[in-house]
Amino acid sequence: MLLDDTLVALADETRRRILQRLAAGEARVTEIAAPFAISLNSVSKHIRLLERAGLVRRRVAGRDHFLTLDPKPMDEIAAWIGRERAAWNARLDRLEAMLRAEDAIEAAKRTSRAAKPRRKP
Repeated sequence: MLLDDTLVALADETRRRILQRLAAGEARVTEIAAPFAISLNSVSKHIRLLERAGLVRRRVAGRDHFLTLDPKPMDEIAAWIGRERAAWNARLDRLEAMLRAEDAIEAAKRTSRAAKPRRKP
């Protein structure tokens, strides 16, 4: 599922930093790798995971590989989160209404008991 791939890709700080850099515009793989204290091969593995998630596109020009950010999968994540938030808010609203109704019933019972005169023996 693309959503799962996107969430896995976003779970790693190195990949998030790569995406932050690409948000500023297209860059060569070597430019992306430069600030990291890991090998180019390791950065390439992160990039491949980002490509698999659809977050990064690669353009090859001669020996240079250029990367660009594709924000569509993040838009899909945001939409999914919005739908989940709405569903949970609706569930919580129903729970709150039920609890308020129960509280009102209990309050009515207490008021009813207090209003009844007590019989003297």
